[in-house]
Amino acid sequence: MTDVSVPSAEPLGALPAGRFSGREMFQQMVRDAFATAARDGWPEIFISDANFHDWPLGERSVVESLQDWARTGRRFTMLACTYDDVIRRHARFARWRGTWDHIITCRRSPSADPLDIPSALWSQQWVMHRLDPERCAGVTGYEPDRRVLLRETLNEWVRSKSSPGFAATTLGL
Repeated sequence: MTDVSVPSAEPLGALPAGRFSGREMFQQMVRDAFATAARDGWPEIFISDANFHDWPLGERSVVESLQDWARTGRRFTMLACTYDDVIRRHARFARWRGTWDHIITCRRSPSADPLDIPSALWSQQWVMHRLDPERCAGVTGYEPDRRVLLRETLNEWVRSKSSPGFAATTLGL
């Protein structure tokens, strides 16, 4: 008898796939995604949210994961209506962003309706899309169709609905 195993769409020790709901679950998936990106060497990460208020970007573990992930050849893109909450609430992340400015692109869309900007984390391997930011509910997955559709949506925002934002340093008089 031959043992035939069907390969899973998810790698072993993988991030979850399917629906999620709740702020704690969402925040843990963000932490886990950045840790996975560092461990597996994701070449690119794209995060998008109206203001990143609910994201655990300022946590030490998240910034350490991003530090472990960052190196030449990597790309990190952010999209938001405004970065005011990131600067106020996520000081560690803002400092990390300044250090790694050469691999980070930040876009802003201040006139957009905050509910229109996708709340998502995209990578070539896995995506998380928060469809209801208020209730922190959404979907995650590895499926190529899901990844391509979300990336096309994010690209459209970058291309025609946003401009550069969130400077790495602020110059004062």
